[in-house]
Amino acid sequence: MKLRKILALALASTMAFSLIGCGSKTTSNPSVTDTPTATQAPKSTDAPEATATPTPELTEAADLSDIIPKDTLTLNVYSQLANYEGIQIGWFADVILEKFNVKLNIINEGDGVFPTRMESGDLGDLVVFGNDGDQYKQAVDKGMLFDWEDEDLVKNYGPSIYKNMSAALEKNKKVSGGNTYGFGYNVALSGGNFGDFDYHPDLRWDLYQQIGSPAINTLEDYVDVLKKMKEVCPTSDSGKETYGASLFKDWDGNMAMFVKATATNFFGVDEFHFGFYNADDGSFQDCLADNGYYLRCLKFYNTLFQNGLLDPDSMTQGYSGCMEDYQDGGAFFCIFGWMAAPQFNTDEHIAEGKKMLPVAAKDQDTLVYGLNTNGGNRIWSIGANTKYPELCMAILNWLCTPEGFITSEYGPKDICWEYLPDGSVDLTEFGLQCRINQKTTMPAPYTGYWEDGCQQINNLTWDRNTEILGGVNGQTYNYLYWPRYLNLPVSDVDQSWRDATKSDSIREYLSKFNYSVAKAHTYSDSVRSDELDTIWNQVKECIKNGSWKAIYAKTDAEFDEIVNQMKTEAYNYGFQQCADWSANEATLRHAAENK
Repeated sequence: MKLRKILALALASTMAFSLIGCGSKTTSNPSVTDTPTATQAPKSTDAPEATATPTPELTEAADLSDIIPKDTLTLNVYSQLANYEGIQIGWFADVILEKFNVKLNIINEGDGVFPTRMESGDLGDLVVFGNDGDQYKQAVDKGMLFDWEDEDLVKNYGPSIYKNMSAALEKNKKVSGGNTYGFGYNVALSGGNFGDFDYHPDLRWDLYQQIGSPAINTLEDYVDVLKKMKEVCPTSDSGKETYGASLFKDWDGNMAMFVKATATNFFGVDEFHFGFYNADDGSFQDCLADNGYYLRCLKFYNTLFQNGLLDPDSMTQGYSGCMEDYQDGGAFFCIFGWMAAPQFNTDEHIAEGKKMLPVAAKDQDTLVYGLNTNGGNRIWSIGANTKYPELCMAILNWLCTPEGFITSEYGPKDICWEYLPDGSVDLTEFGLQCRINQKTTMPAPYTGYWEDGCQQINNLTWDRNTEILGGVNGQTYNYLYWPRYLNLPVSDVDQSWRDATKSDSIREYLSKFNYSVAKAHTYSDSVRSDELDTIWNQVKECIKNGSWKAIYAKTDAEFDEIVNQMKTEAYNYGFQQCADWSANEATLRHAAENK
């Protein structure tokens, strides 16, 4: 396939309209400019004015002048990870428009979306897979993805990828049967270490102190702690009833997401198909095992519900409703360090002495992920039928440059972050404020809040905890270790946590407890047979639906009855076949780990 010919034909096209995804609905209006609509925030007068800055990383690539469209076009981005659908808005949209004269139409995953797009023959211009298993391999086998080695596409238009992510490209080539169609997320420049703790039990520290800081020895001890917290704080900021935890089901996969993630937080195991992979020895435990990780965590959330400590809207409210609960102080506990605490820990709450901070159980064993030069399993790729393969590659390449990645994560250069004289990177004062309060208003020419403009593809190129390309003193992309954040004044509530835990950071604190490290590997899911895939989908729905019914059981007896029914139905559908397949995959993963 001749790239130049494809490009010439595309740019010569007389189409004056944008290329919108086949039958996809949008939650933003593609006919309006890239600005928030009715909820648009007023313009700020206290942030720096945006100025045009050069992009030195792009000069490494072939001349881009012949691939940047003269008329603005829309690229379809099919992302199985996106929580948003429609035209990207806000500051990230403005940056992409300025650099590439492109708008991004985000198409997220939903029931039937993948098979429908496969049947149409067009997955999109940019394609992001949730993993490199069955659906990715289907796309490869059916010629739905663009070969990155065709006429040296990645070499010529993705030099940052080609030069710095060779192990990730090689892994993809192996996974894809001999050709390169993309790379996995969270690539590290070097291995041998692990990133931050993504999982940790965050609690309202102020309330925990108020109830006397009772000992927490194991998972179930949080129930009484949360019960006492609700007694001293029965209503949220807006006057609504409070709960111990708030959940949502949007991200459920083979199992209920919060349930399986709780096992990762407390028992050092990684979610793996229909069960858990032991990072220490490579063993596998299925999710229906008696007295196993999954059913224990499922019972934990049911116990919260029975004690009036689980938001009863958890099954129906969705991601946004859950986040609103935490913003409002309506829930006290969450096992994702990046989810609830950033919603609650605003300047206003901290000034009032309120904050969510980690409070670990004495026996917990948290899983952390080793830095991996091979990248993870969430794949960046390009659709085979795009008319703009070089442009798509140039955009991906920019996201793999220091400037592109940092901008995608933190906001526009010189507005939200900057290079210091010694070549290191730091947030600006304004950028720091955006991290503290995501509803900070962007300066002209940008509009809306910072959070409105966040990149909606919802995938990473580099691991945030890897060293910055060409950086100094081993500085990583993680702003938590940049000077301006580290030099923040320590609030009274933070100081009380430091004094009590005898720790200066979350990482230092959690490192005092047991943790297991998931090793880097080159494993990817095997392709399931059509027969097993049919069984798999039936079992998956059975376990997800049964899990939520069990969470809402009013008594222990009802919980046991629902779980037993779920197990019986799952086995009748063919759960044992799924579990056997999963166990065999665990063996393959263990063999593919970097020893």
